[in-house]
Amino acid sequence: MRPRANVKPKLIAVDLDGTLLAATGSPHPIDARALRAAALAGVHTAIITGRLYAGTRHAAEVCNIRGPVGVVDGSQVVSTVDHRTVLQFAIVGADAIKLRDALVRNGPSAFVFARDAVIHDEGGGPFLRYVTSWSSELRVTPSMAEDPVWVQPDGITAVVSIGRADQVAQAAREILAAIGPTVQVAVFPLRRLDGHWGMIVRSTIGTKGMALKFLAQHYGCTVDECVVVGDWLNDIPMFTVAGYAFAMGQAPDEVRNMATDILPENSATGGGIARIVRELFGITGF
Repeated sequence: MRPRANVKPKLIAVDLDGTLLAATGSPHPIDARALRAAALAGVHTAIITGRLYAGTRHAAEVCNIRGPVGVVDGSQVVSTVDHRTVLQFAIVGADAIKLRDALVRNGPSAFVFARDAVIHDEGGGPFLRYVTSWSSELRVTPSMAEDPVWVQPDGITAVVSIGRADQVAQAAREILAAIGPTVQVAVFPLRRLDGHWGMIVRSTIGTKGMALKFLAQHYGCTVDECVVVGDWLNDIPMFTVAGYAFAMGQAPDEVRNMATDILPENSATGGGIARIVRELFGITGF
């Protein structure tokens, strides 16, 4: 672990899956009450998640989070007040076409995140359960290769692809070779889909750390005055810049090593965020 910042915190930003949310998909009640109490006490509250905004909005409403939230791992920041995108790091133009062509050539199912919807063709049908946690806004296209989403001016927020290990690996190699360091490609086995692998492609610039920096600037505080809570590898970029970084109890070692604190609570029990609000911000009675 690394040391905490030696300043009074002013902002708390929390991850969703594995952190704020229970197995039901809704926030743990005690943590939702804690975030509402923190907001009433003048603490800035936010969410930074891998989900799309459509899959984030319910949790923000339950916790009364009024302001910008980071979604798609920080590739997009959306205001919960008017649901307007205030910051986006997208894959656009020729790079979007190269991404499309690599996926079409190699055959893994693709789910395109754009304009707060997930777009897929019939090949993605068997995998919908995996992606609906990110967004409930789904659109089926007759042909992923010919869909106009690839040429829209505001670009592609991210792509999730699912297929056999060889399909995904070859597509990843071709994407990196064709586009280069402006995109981040993560390949991983899918524990809930035995025998399948997944891939996430998004802009290198957009990370949870970048979203946290935007939130700090928006609220007029420093990143040292920010508290973040998370549980997975995509949380590391915000852990490395925040003055206070809390890892959930089930977090892997790579995440725990970048944290300033390890919570005894886990995703099943909830209550970790409530502990932080009580002990770090001194807010009780919720």
